Amino acid sequence: MVRHGSDWRTLLWAFVLFPAVGFAPYVEPRVLPWVLPLSLYMGFCAGVFSHNHNHCPVFKSRKLNAFYSTWLSIFYGYPTFAWIPTHNLNHHKYVNKAGDATITWRYSKKNTWLIASTYYFVSAYWQSGPLKEYVSKAQKTNRALYGQIITQWVTLIGAHVSLLTLSVLLTAWRHGPSWQGPLLYACGFLIPALFATWSMIFINYIQHVHTDPWSEHNHSRNFVGKFGNWVVFNNGLHAAHHESAGLHWSKLPAAHAKIAHLIHPELNQHSIFRFCIKAYLLGIFSERFRTKQVGRAPYDPPGGGEVKLETAAVAAVEAGINASMA
Repeated sequence: MVRHGSDWRTLLWAFVLFPAVGFAPYVEPRVLPWVLPLSLYMGFCAGVFSHNHNHCPVFKSRKLNAFYSTWLSIFYGYPTFAWIPTHNLNHHKYVNKAGDATITWRYSKKNTWLIASTYYFVSAYWQSGPLKEYVSKAQKTNRALYGQIITQWVTLIGAHVSLLTLSVLLTAWRHGPSWQGPLLYACGFLIPALFATWSMIFINYIQHVHTDPWSEHNHSRNFVGKFGNWVVFNNGLHAAHHESAGLHWSKLPAAHAKIAHLIHPELNQHSIFRFCIKAYLLGIFSERFRTKQVGRAPYDPPGGGEVKLETAAVAAVEAGINASMA
C-alpha cells in the first residue's frame, strides 16, 4: 500500500498522533498546557509531511494519495496542493535566485530575528501570484485537478468549523457556555495549523539565507543532528533534498553523507535551536554571532547584469501532476 516502508511511521504520526494530540484537550481540558508543545510539533510535522508527500507520494494508489493530501490539509491549515506551484515548480527551479517567490533577500540582505520572524508575511504575499495562476490554469485546463483543489478547501474549512463547534458544545454540556470551548479548539487545532505554515516558511528562510545558490553544494543550510532529523523526518538535510528533489526522505542521510565534505562547514549546523540562539539571540549583542554570506550572493549573478525580482510564472499545470494531486 505504501511505496516506502519507513512511511508507516509517517502514517502513525498523521493518523494517530495528530488527532490524539488535537483531541486531548477536548477530553480533559486540564492537560491543555502540557499538550500545546506537542500540538506545535504536530503542526510542524504536518508541514513536513505535506512537503514530502508532494515530492514523493506516500501511497501507490492515486486515490489514497489524494485522500492523504486532503487529510494533511486539515492539520497543515492550508490545502496542500499549494506546495506544487510555489515550491515544487518555483522554489526548486530558482533556489533563492531572482524568480523565486520565496527569496530571502527581497527587502533586506541582513539576517536578523526581526527579518526572519516577519519573513512569513513577505513570502506568503509573493507566493500568492504563482498560486493564483496555478488554480486558474487548473480551472480552465484540468477539471480533475481543480476538483481536488476545491475538495481540499471544502474539507479544510468544514473540518475546522466542525472542530470549533464540537469544542463549544462539549464545554457548554460540561459547564455551560464559556470561552473555554474556543480555547480548546485553538490550542488543539488552530494554533498548530497556523504554526505549521509559519514554521515551513521560517525554516525555508534559515535554510537559504546567506547561502550560495550558484554553488553546486552550498545552496542550502543543513541541520545534521541525528536525533533532530529523526524527529523531523530528515527535514534538516536540505542540500541533498534540493539536489535530488524526488528522493524519499528516508534516503536523505545517505545522500547527504556523499556530499557533506563538499559543503562549506558553516552550512552544516548541528542543531536548529543552537543556530537560532546564536544568530538571533546572541547576534543582538555581537555581530560575530550573526550569519555571513557564504560564497556568491543570490543577487550577484556570475554573468553580471540587472537582477529583476518579479516572481516567475508557473509554466503549466501539468508539470505538477506527478505528486499528490495525481
